[in-house]
Amino acid sequence: MAATIFPKEIYRAPRAWAEAKWPNLFYWNEVERGGHFAAFEQPQVFADEMRKAFRTLR
Repeated sequence: MAATIFPKEIYRAPRAWAEAKWPNLFYWNEVERGGHFAAFEQPQVFADEMRKAFRTLR
């Protein structure tokens, strides 16, 4: 499980809750811009986060 937290998201779970729910959480990052529709609102940030998150799985 990889998670990027966008500041204008409707709901932002605390990291501790995410770690408790998803024991296989391998990536967590909080970015400065974006919201619920992050891929539409901040496509470059979204793409960069996808690359960073899954780079370790190559």
